[in-house]
Amino acid sequence: MENKILLVHGSGGRLAHELVERNFVKALANPLLAKLDDSAVFDLSGRLAFTTDSYVVSPIFFPGGDIGKLAVCGTVNDLAMSGAKPLYLSLAFIIEEGLAQSELDQIVASIKKAAKEAGVKVITGDTKVVNRGSADKLFINTAGIGIIPEGVNISGSNAKAGDRIILSGTIGDHGIAVLSQREGLSFSTHLKSDLAPLGKLVTEMLAASSNIHCLRDPTRGGLATTLNELATQSKVGIRIEEEKIPLREEVLGACEMLGLDPLYIANEGKLVAIVPAEDADGVLEATRGNRYGKEAAIIGEVTTKHPGRVVMKTSLGTSRIIDMLAGDPLPRIC
Repeated sequence: MENKILLVHGSGGRLAHELVERNFVKALANPLLAKLDDSAVFDLSGRLAFTTDSYVVSPIFFPGGDIGKLAVCGTVNDLAMSGAKPLYLSLAFIIEEGLAQSELDQIVASIKKAAKEAGVKVITGDTKVVNRGSADKLFINTAGIGIIPEGVNISGSNAKAGDRIILSGTIGDHGIAVLSQREGLSFSTHLKSDLAPLGKLVTEMLAASSNIHCLRDPTRGGLATTLNELATQSKVGIRIEEEKIPLREEVLGACEMLGLDPLYIANEGKLVAIVPAEDADGVLEATRGNRYGKEAAIIGEVTTKHPGRVVMKTSLGTSRIIDMLAGDPLPRIC
């Protein structure tokens, strides 16, 4: 019979300590974590970025990733969107009684691999086990800390008229991949999540220009909601062109079949950058030079017209107002 997580694994006793040692400390070993103190203690200097998030994706395994990789990449990307170099993460696991030990092993291995690629260390964490039916297998809560280089000032309120808008690649891949796995949908081509850590991509973009005004990863609510957030924060208008937005044909086909708009579908390995016009070509070239930005494109610009609104020039030559997402067409996507 396959080993499973039991309620007693969350009791704080011998089995709880064995679970932590076997699954987390050994797999994610580093000097700060190995101390097993109630807090990780470390030295940092300069401006810091700090973020926290929780991951409740269903299912916990999907094409292109799992909840463990998602937790690392999502937290790293939130730090990177402020221009920070991600350094340290915390991970807290809320495990439903009955989770197979083999599934937990697979998720921790995925965390280890993603953290190594992102260049971060997991230095503290927590584990709780709850009754069956209370957590849908596994939830993960994270926190992350990074250092912002001197001279970098990135904020959603920094966009200025004339700036160009760069999108690092195709949209909708993550949301459609998770939905297809959840609902058992089959397509003629294999859809995978775009899940990826973007810290190194941002470093390369900043090397091309330290004047990047805004960075944002269009996760829940998709590209449309992200652009609306930036327009509202900066009190500017944003104009984009439909034909310039990278989009896989299989994602477009799935959206048409399901009655969804790809502009509102979640992404987990893409970013939006708003940069001065004179720096746009250089930043675009740097983005395309990274494995996670090969399909990057300039999709629009910032304008003084219609402040707080996003307008899209359609493929038919008409203009369409792109509003913020209302409701949630794809729940439990991250």
